Amino acid sequence: MIPSLSLTEENYLKAIYHLSSSGNESVNTNSLAESMNTTPASVNDMMKKLSNKKLIGYKKYKGATLLPDGKNSALHVIRKHRLWEVFLVQKLNFKWDEVHEIAEQLEHIKSPILVERLDQFLGHPTIDPHGDPIPDANGIIKEVIKAPLSELAPGSVGMLVNVSDDDPSLLQHLDKLKISLGSHITIIERMDFDGSVSIKVDDKDNHFISKTIAECLMLTLLDQ
Repeated sequence: MIPSLSLTEENYLKAIYHLSSSGNESVNTNSLAESMNTTPASVNDMMKKLSNKKLIGYKKYKGATLLPDGKNSALHVIRKHRLWEVFLVQKLNFKWDEVHEIAEQLEHIKSPILVERLDQFLGHPTIDPHGDPIPDANGIIKEVIKAPLSELAPGSVGMLVNVSDDDPSLLQHLDKLKISLGSHITIIERMDFDGSVSIKVDDKDNHFISKTIAECLMLTLLDQ
């Protein structure tokens, strides 16, 4: 049985999951400290606690790896976060750039029946408003084959399925460009000197986007 976890412990497990490759790789102390906005000493203390609860494997100076119960706990928190984001956008008319901080608070609600009924009420969604996959009740994630726009060759056409950065300023900028999940994007040209990309959105509007933005837009290729 997975032990009861504090809000901070849940946040650490979630951070390890996000910083590793789906929870399967070791995460070093400094990376965690930066992610959690704290000191390496505080991270070491928390790693010992989580290790004692058999949620992570941890060796000082080598980092932390999620054990099965730790990974399940992280995925459960991520599931709640993404379901709440769907609820906030679909039912309360929040914009996709407004929901992350609110969902950060709601994800720590403990009631399993509330999460189950929320999932049912929303029709069992598989992605959140940013295109991130929602783990099911068993922690299984339905993955979609996708690639960053920055890596696609000129002439490629893809559908936007995920924005990998939920920074509100980025999402607001995409709104101004009329780029959203489901948009069809044609890569016209990539500039060698700075990596910026010329694109056409939904066969209508042409835009130049920076390399930073292109790296955040995840596309699944469409047959041409």
